[in-house]
Amino acid sequence: MTRPSTALRPPADPPTADPAFRLRGVRLGYGADPVIDGLDLDIPRGRTTVLVGANGCGKSTLLRALGRQLTPGAGTIEVGGRDLARIRPREYARSVAFLPQSPLVPEGLTVAELVARGRHPHRRWWGGGSDDETAVAEALALTDTVGLADRRVDELSGGQRQRAWIALVLAQATPTLLLDEPCSFLDLAHQLDVLDLVRGLPLPAGHGAGRRTVVAVLHELTLAARVADHLVAVADGGVVAAGPPREVITPDTLRRVFDLEADVLDDPVTGDPVVLPRARRKDTA
Repeated sequence: MTRPSTALRPPADPPTADPAFRLRGVRLGYGADPVIDGLDLDIPRGRTTVLVGANGCGKSTLLRALGRQLTPGAGTIEVGGRDLARIRPREYARSVAFLPQSPLVPEGLTVAELVARGRHPHRRWWGGGSDDETAVAEALALTDTVGLADRRVDELSGGQRQRAWIALVLAQATPTLLLDEPCSFLDLAHQLDVLDLVRGLPLPAGHGAGRRTVVAVLHELTLAARVADHLVAVADGGVVAAGPPREVITPDTLRRVFDLEADVLDDPVTGDPVVLPRARRKDTA
């Protein structure tokens, strides 16, 4: 993968009155006690939204709900103005692709076979679509995995495997991507490659002009600020702050969301906020 020649980010598409996702009064959890409760949130269309927060705050839980992996206990989630619960799974898979944090590695599959699975929502019962080979080839090229196409997925390193999974999601050719920690196992160069790639992806053919909607969970705040058009800080079962990174990443928000004392500086090239944690002083005898 090749990063853009300039460090400046491409301009964000302007927000619209028609969000990609609209959540109202949403309650999410895995037992009696909800992780998210009474959540109201609009996720803009055609922009990159990043969810940040401390471990266990509900970021991945929220992403799973958007990906139809978890049913809300209360409230509604609308996708393009439609109730998520009323959209058929196959139709949804043609518009929203979800990459979980730790996908199961299929035994014996090559990278090319794995990536080709991203085309399943587009296939008819009598066979594959005419665009399958092109979509798979483009996904392999975009993620720099062409040379891994004939390798077995279970024999790859963690970073190579993660790029193969991202290629699968890209081959699905959806206007919306949901990515839970997409930079897991990647070195810094490949982290930047992946983030710059997904935030600049145009809409797939047949979906008009503009950029894809991306919703990602990231734990590294400086990377989150670099890639996000829209940042959502989650804590205490709800949203603490949402908006452009410069408005969300502030010392006060970091203190509330992460219990972290930090200074926030401007990147000298991009102007994005950079978080510099202050050292925690140890008690001395």
